[in-house]
Amino acid sequence: MFWKFDLNNTSHIDQLLDREGVTLRELMEEEDVLQECKAQNRKLLLFLSKDHCMLELVTLITEEPPSDLEEKTRFKCPNIACELLTSDVALINDKLGGDESLLEKLYHFLEQEPPLNPLLASFFSKTIGNLIARKTDQVISFLRKKHNFISLVLNHIDASAMMDLLLRLISCVEPAPLRMEVLNWLNEERLIQRLTELMHTGRDEERQSNASQTLCDIIRLSRDQANQLSEVTEPDPLLAVLESQENVAELLKNMFEGEMTEASVVNGTQVLLTLLESRRSGLEGLMDLYSQGCERSYTVNSSILRAIEPHLKDFQQLLLNPPMRSAILTTVGVLEQPLGSARLHVARLVASLLQTCDLSICQEICRLNTMDLLLDLFFKYTWNNFLHLQVELCVASILNHSAHGTPDQNSTLDPLFQHCRLVQRILDAWEENDKIQAEGGRRRGNMGHLTRIANTVVQNLEKGLAHSQMNDLIKELPEDCRGRWESFVGDTLRETNRRNTVDLVSTHNLHSSSEDDDMESPFPNDLSIQQAFSDYQIQQMTANFVDQFGFNDEEFSEHDENINAAFDRIAEINFNIDANSAAFEACCKERIQQFDDCEEEEDIWDEKEINYILLFCLLNSHSLFILSRFGVSLSSDSSPKSAVRNGGGGRGSASEEEDVEEEASPPHSAVAQTQSECCNITHNSESFR
Repeated sequence: MFWKFDLNNTSHIDQLLDREGVTLRELMEEEDVLQECKAQNRKLLLFLSKDHCMLELVTLITEEPPSDLEEKTRFKCPNIACELLTSDVALINDKLGGDESLLEKLYHFLEQEPPLNPLLASFFSKTIGNLIARKTDQVISFLRKKHNFISLVLNHIDASAMMDLLLRLISCVEPAPLRMEVLNWLNEERLIQRLTELMHTGRDEERQSNASQTLCDIIRLSRDQANQLSEVTEPDPLLAVLESQENVAELLKNMFEGEMTEASVVNGTQVLLTLLESRRSGLEGLMDLYSQGCERSYTVNSSILRAIEPHLKDFQQLLLNPPMRSAILTTVGVLEQPLGSARLHVARLVASLLQTCDLSICQEICRLNTMDLLLDLFFKYTWNNFLHLQVELCVASILNHSAHGTPDQNSTLDPLFQHCRLVQRILDAWEENDKIQAEGGRRRGNMGHLTRIANTVVQNLEKGLAHSQMNDLIKELPEDCRGRWESFVGDTLRETNRRNTVDLVSTHNLHSSSEDDDMESPFPNDLSIQQAFSDYQIQQMTANFVDQFGFNDEEFSEHDENINAAFDRIAEINFNIDANSAAFEACCKERIQQFDDCEEEEDIWDEKEINYILLFCLLNSHSLFILSRFGVSLSSDSSPKSAVRNGGGGRGSASEEEDVEEEASPPHSAVAQTQSECCNITHNSESFR
């Protein structure tokens, strides 16, 4: 019967190619042209690899389409052309990478005046990037002959596609010796120094941003590849320049020279943060800092720190006089003087510098009273959690730094407790928040971080290596302040920590053994479930959370070890067929008719009313098997009703009353008796579920 259908799978593209005079544009209008190309359609690939077709494809991705075309279809053909050129087909790659005239046509795109069309720039970058990965030797050799290649790329750095092209040159070249040749070539072209110059305050913000992002990505890529490629013995020249004191000093000079702008501060600080970046940042780094202090601190090139140290006063001035920003409307009202990205990045930089545990840097920060300014901002901008996290990291770094340092290093504690008045600020802020909440106000947004800061102080007072010095500083507090602190730690903070670490199991047990103690229902009511889940959401996540989450595999080990275990229990079930024999006969008589010779023929397939209760009785034995599979105990002399009642838990009392009524009025027939039994089974099975 298959010959009835047309199973000819010849592609429409093949039909077009068989026609004389077919054009590339006609093929590109076909919806499946990309699929056919990636599927290695030989006829299509031979057509696309012709000289005039390849030239037209390159022209489409490097020249502006006519402006009179409709906007939604204007870049359709350039997009398809780019996908065809980067379809990773060997024939196309060989043709494009081996034909220098096509490479010259591609390169001519960079020689245009900025700005480039963003879409065409992305098509160009994707095509060149694919060639760098697939035809590395030919393309790298071609680009190295172009002495103005780096200059042209940086001239168009405002287009993010050029940034991607530079990163492909650094990351996609293999093998390792060839990659090192490319890195040395880029270093000879002074790539890092040129990108650093683009960070000057007088430059366009888009260029600054892309230059900053490129430098950050180069740092991360170079460090990652240095860790992964163990066979490379020669250091990365680009990373060496980035980490040099001269280049970091030049970057800082460009940030603060001339009229300072928020963009130059933010973009420059992002590069500094990347240079100071640890492998584990954010909350993971914070937990390491709390647990092990500076024992887990990461190594930072000292040249970076020595270049930053003279400019700490400039960052201090930024905290005092940030670039002007207009008022903004927030969910908590109008903010007349926003914190701003510049000050937030300064806070991030200070936190990263303190985590390096460099003595000279920490002492300079303390001398400038930078922590005092950050604490002022912490309590002023009560809803900026980004700032709160950085200030918390700073305090934790100082406490742990002192705990693991020398007596000279412990001098950083004095300004924190004396000049910054950390304990008094914690107490005042807590009491003020309690007052606001007592008046019906909203809890302040920095109270969570303030709780963590207070806990850090208490932990170091009790177990820190510098606890004796910290206790001396607490003793030097005024008597009323010391009494408030002791009361706060013993009562308020302890109660807060207890609420924040409520365990779900204890909450569940508490609500299960409530005063009502309703024995009919073994489960907690809806309110207790909601409360338990709410408490579960705020419980602390431990390190072995993943191992303990969900089901225990041991619960299913029986079935894994013995596949017949589930069927061994069938022998325990009593298939009481006699009780259902009458119902079975009645159902058969109702649905099955004899083929007798009757005067009036009746269609045996006519729909008739079905007694579903009787049909359920036929499956009674199967239902008992399911109940037994769920652990219901069945004895040889037990009835179906008693079996279900045994599985019904605390809901059996109501069904027992119904059973008494049924026994008082015996059934008139076997069918009636079975219907009654089925009703009870249905009722009790609902209770079981």
